Amino acid sequence: MVAPLRKWLFAGLLVIVPLAITVWVLDWIIGTLDQTLLILPQAWHPDRLLGFHIPGFGVLLTLLILLLVGAVTSNFVGKKLVKWGDAVLVRIPVVRSIYSSVKQVSDTLFSESGNAFRTAVLVQWPREGVWTVGFVTGSPGGDVATYLREDFLSVYVPTTPNPTGGYFVMLRRSDCIELDTSVDEALKYIVSMGVVVPVGPTPQTPPSLP
Repeated sequence: MVAPLRKWLFAGLLVIVPLAITVWVLDWIIGTLDQTLLILPQAWHPDRLLGFHIPGFGVLLTLLILLLVGAVTSNFVGKKLVKWGDAVLVRIPVVRSIYSSVKQVSDTLFSESGNAFRTAVLVQWPREGVWTVGFVTGSPGGDVATYLREDFLSVYVPTTPNPTGGYFVMLRRSDCIELDTSVDEALKYIVSMGVVVPVGPTPQTPPSLP
């Protein structure tokens, strides 16, 4: 009798836990974005106008603000204003270090011309003979490139199950095996600790590892 109860318990957990976590994350995101309503005058708040609370209205307001800012900064005048604002911020001692670092990361991740997380690769990490999945973020540049005279790639090796933490390494291109797996599927593979296998055609004769 204990074995069926245990089986039912784990089956219930497999259904309830993902749903509960999904609801909790969505509630947190919506609650956080709803804080953008604070920028509106009190008389314009939906709660004040309609007499009841509308969950998620802040999400729509945030999307509207992002679209408006994107539309304004996409033209010639907007780009000039952004450059002028950047020039002002980088002159402030404390703000300069924080803003510059965040600006570089956001430009790399969200710029259409950026190459971050565009390719999933198979690399040996943390030692030879142990393989994991990483993401190509570019090529070494600046003073580093003068010392790495061969063809190297900048690779981000995420940790599991939390891919927001990881290691930045520079590896020879010949030591990286480019995968046909998309970045999204590779991230799912990492987050699930190898449980969710990327879907794709399986070659009859897989290439041998170096």
